[in-house]
Amino acid sequence: MSHFAARPGFSMLAKIANRASAPNCGAGVLPPSGYAIAGVRRMLEGLPPNNATHVMRLSCGEAAARNIADIIVESFDPVTTAASAFAEMPDLSSPGSSSGWIAEAYFGTPPDEEKVRALIAVVAGDAAARSAAFTTIGVRDWVASSLAGLKPVRAGRFLIHCAHERGSARPNDIAIEIEAALAFGTGHHGTTQGCLLMMEQAARKRRPRAILDLGTGSGILAIAAAKLFKCTVYAGDIDPVCVAAAAANAKLNGVARYVRPVLAKGSAHPILRQGTPYGLVTANILAEPLRDLAPSIATLTLPAADIILSGLRAGEVPAVISAYGLQGFAIARRIDIEGWVSLLMHRG
Repeated sequence: MSHFAARPGFSMLAKIANRASAPNCGAGVLPPSGYAIAGVRRMLEGLPPNNATHVMRLSCGEAAARNIADIIVESFDPVTTAASAFAEMPDLSSPGSSSGWIAEAYFGTPPDEEKVRALIAVVAGDAAARSAAFTTIGVRDWVASSLAGLKPVRAGRFLIHCAHERGSARPNDIAIEIEAALAFGTGHHGTTQGCLLMMEQAARKRRPRAILDLGTGSGILAIAAAKLFKCTVYAGDIDPVCVAAAAANAKLNGVARYVRPVLAKGSAHPILRQGTPYGLVTANILAEPLRDLAPSIATLTLPAADIILSGLRAGEVPAVISAYGLQGFAIARRIDIEGWVSLLMHRG
């Protein structure tokens, strides 16, 4: 997943107003064992932020939990902050008992507790703000607990799994082993799955000689492309932890000779331009940077090229399609998974 900042320039009033019309889903942090995830809104999937040291947690109703997760995600740097909303599992020993909801936020640096409580009060009331509890958390603790419960994810022929599920691959699977550690991306997100399905679709008609993956995160899409197409994949991310993790995961999966992770913002890096013109570009990031990147992606691609775009809610799709339509791309296919939209677009 990408590490582009979420909604740069959004004012707080705009964020609050946007919530009235946008789908309310929890953010993309895996809940502890014994909880059920409610959905995903944050774009940096899989695990808490790099070097998470602090956590805020409170019990509340479903609507409040979702709104709290949303406003925290939209108000803090997504590289160092993550939030989630999820339902507690009901007490099976007490028939008829109702489960509550949990709102959680992870921070890579000590949070401004007053600011966080003020945000909570805006969307959930003063009582909820006062009940928020702040504690510290060990990095090793959340990495181990998050990875321990992950199950394999299947998307077409692709199977994303951790080390403890190596035996789950079947003949003809394209198996990708991911130990995300401190980087984002374990494959357990509808945007990743949508991109993988689109990649299979693109492979039916084209065999690109070079591929660009923007916002590579833990490198899942870059590794998948390398295994599927057997060609060079340039993989950019603005987080050095992700670049290192993508390189390690590529080596783990035997495609290090194909995957070239690069520390880069967007497509602005000389190494990323070495593979031009690209026959396929994948960008699983956010709607706003996707729109901003349309002209540069267009200049990096072949006259007849495919692009796979994801990280979009339904309401954001028309503007993204329009931005790339101005560059000569037309939509070829759309997939909706877990409230997220993935697009395959073609030019030529």
